[in-house]
Amino acid sequence: MGVLRLMPAITSLQVKLARTALGLGVRDLAKAAGVSPTTVTRFESGTAGVHSGTLDRLQTVLEEGGVIFIPADDAAGPGIRLRTSSK
Repeated sequence: MGVLRLMPAITSLQVKLARTALGLGVRDLAKAAGVSPTTVTRFESGTAGVHSGTLDRLQTVLEEGGVIFIPADDAAGPGIRLRTSSK
């Protein structure tokens, strides 16, 4: 069963920013999400969309890595933040 998402779908730019912030390569993210590297590259570049299930898997991997996705609002576009580590 999928995870209920209350915010709008994340964007290709958010995925690329999140992947980079976590120090993951395209192949690393693809492997962790169970998709091909080509799928990640095409989505990040905006040349192709992805199925909602694929986007959910990408988002889950990135969130588990510590990314918080920030939706766009009236003041700014979408973005990301990193969770602070609790020590």
